[in-house]
Amino acid sequence: MSKPTFLTLPPAARAHRLVTARGVFAVHEAGTPERGTALLVPGFTGSKEDFIALLEPLAAAGYRVVAVDGRGQYESPGPREEAAYALEELARDLLAQAAALGGGPVHLVGHSLGGLVSRAAVLRDPAPFASLTLLSSGPAAIEEAQQARTKLLVAALEALGDDMPALWAAMRAQDPPEAAGDSPELARFLRERWLATVPEQLMATSRALISEPDRVDELAAVELPKLVLSGTVDYAWPVPLMDDMARRLGAQRVVVPDAEHSPNAENPQVTAGALSAFWNSLPGQ
Repeated sequence: MSKPTFLTLPPAARAHRLVTARGVFAVHEAGTPERGTALLVPGFTGSKEDFIALLEPLAAAGYRVVAVDGRGQYESPGPREEAAYALEELARDLLAQAAALGGGPVHLVGHSLGGLVSRAAVLRDPAPFASLTLLSSGPAAIEEAQQARTKLLVAALEALGDDMPALWAAMRAQDPPEAAGDSPELARFLRERWLATVPEQLMATSRALISEPDRVDELAAVELPKLVLSGTVDYAWPVPLMDDMARRLGAQRVVVPDAEHSPNAENPQVTAGALSAFWNSLPGQ
């Protein structure tokens, strides 16, 4: 799970609701679109808060930056049925969000599961997007050990139903003893985010992470600038797999030092610099 570096919005940012043709979404927004607009899409069990540390540096680089909670994710509402959270449905949400932002094509950044959703949106319609960044997101389903863990989570969600507090307690009990403890503020936030997320969203997106096919060749055929960005180690998709995906896509490739699955939270300054450098390198910038 991605853990934000801090939880207080910087002075340049604001929290509000983005109204779209597919519903209302909770967002954090910063900056003005001097050089463009970026839409940041969180991963599995994540939220817009995972990008808080990127807002200020990207806004300072001249970009309007909007981080979003997907449907059924933390502060965005969603229905109690799994079909509503299929990747294609979430992709349609991204297209609606891009349309609601206005101002021309947006730079799309998808973290982990958010990368799979972003890929589905680009494959459905690349026109609303100026570029695609796959942030710690791989070519297909997550690696086998993580698939096994995710299947256990699906089984627990099915068994416990709406008892999300019990499931949260069980999950945290599995944390390794050597894991660094969270601050009280972060621990409260992580629990609150988990409890606020719709269970069917977690079940449907779990199944997507377990079963997603390799669609890299389809994506490579889309004429859109692409960046593959990751940390030096990744538990969901091995880094060499992302290296190969970048090659197959003809994408730029950046490995962020001192970061693992969440460079956006673990080394935000370098991550923000890599994103702005990529966007600045594109024609028309």
